[in-house]
Amino acid sequence: MELFPLRPYFGLKLCVAVSGGRDSVALLHFLSHHREEARISLSALTCGHGIRKEAEGDLAFVSDLCAAWGVPFTIFRADVPARAKESGRGLEEEGRVFRRECYHKMLEGGADAVLTAHHQDDCAETVLFRLARGTSLKGLNAFPAQKGLLRPLLGVTRADIDDYILNNDLPYREDASNADVTFARNRIRHEVLPALEKAVPGASGNLVRFAERAARDDAFLQELAAREVRGEGEKRVRADLPEPLLFRACLAAMNALGLMRDYTEANLKELEKLTRTQAGRRCSLPAGLIAYREGGDLVFVRASAPSEPALPVPFTLGQLQFFGGILEAGEGDPPEISLQYEGKPLLIDLAMLPEGAVWRTRQEGDTFLSCNGKRKTLKKFLIDRKIPARVSGTLPVLAKGSEILAVAGVELADAVKRTEKTARPGYLLYTRGETPDNR
Repeated sequence: MELFPLRPYFGLKLCVAVSGGRDSVALLHFLSHHREEARISLSALTCGHGIRKEAEGDLAFVSDLCAAWGVPFTIFRADVPARAKESGRGLEEEGRVFRRECYHKMLEGGADAVLTAHHQDDCAETVLFRLARGTSLKGLNAFPAQKGLLRPLLGVTRADIDDYILNNDLPYREDASNADVTFARNRIRHEVLPALEKAVPGASGNLVRFAERAARDDAFLQELAAREVRGEGEKRVRADLPEPLLFRACLAAMNALGLMRDYTEANLKELEKLTRTQAGRRCSLPAGLIAYREGGDLVFVRASAPSEPALPVPFTLGQLQFFGGILEAGEGDPPEISLQYEGKPLLIDLAMLPEGAVWRTRQEGDTFLSCNGKRKTLKKFLIDRKIPARVSGTLPVLAKGSEILAVAGVELADAVKRTEKTARPGYLLYTRGETPDNR
């Protein structure tokens, strides 16, 4: 009985993950039986998780089986409960991490691929379970492709495997916990899926094919969404994107900033709410990320520790490092290199600067008399210029008391702007980060 086509595996060094159950025993036997004709170099591994006492019997069974079939065999052991306690991961997740480590070691040791015995019914159970829990399209990809990990039985049913075991009179070990229907997955396996298959013949295969189509659809939407993520350092996503692209783009932005997991449905709802609020609103996300509503965008940034207000620095000509940026004041007109600076060059009348002017950051009570001749609070001026609060709080301002003379890279007060009568023309430049390389 042929379980699956062998041609894709011709000439490879394959390592089978064997637990001792019927599925992995059938997979190992099939490959062992055909290894010469397929020129396969075959080995096996098993993972001792340190959870069940009876698992020692399983390990001994697999060891004896591999010896009888002439298959090189490796046992890996770990105290998974202790590891889970130390890492903070759940027992099931820690077990998966341990198994991936074992697979990786076999691949490093020369195996072309590690094969697991997941089959069609496993996939159907997982899809049904996740649908019942309210998963997304991405969640329907029950067994995503992983480099070096193959699952040749995904097109094979449990009934086919049972027939193979029976026809070849193969021994195997049965994990008693697999029959315990108090576990949701076991109930789906033993009660729900058989009932569904009886009501709708072929249901398992249809669930698997649906998941495959869903995975392709999701991959296409993910690709479209990735194109909507903009920015270096901070990440921007248009707030008016259609929902299927919006959430995927938001997740891509968060992933790019290091948040790969641990976000919840509640986080996504907060982001959706942010698309309907006014500019300046924000929400906190896991892993120290913050999302802001700015204009037509959602902006994702890493949260930074609260900064103390910058100490005032007296105004001087030349370059000045200030609050994470570079200020430059000079006589005459700005050099062409000024195009590399943020904002616009400010053309100032140096003779009109009052003594005692200092660079600092904004404070409560600051006022600004700009080109329209009307005095505004600095806060209102910055809001009108659509400068986000998270940026305006660190912008250098040139001030005399509470009177703002210049907002670096943004605007000058009327009193210090150049005119035709200016006797001492000058300029102000500002950029965040380091001085341009060719300055």
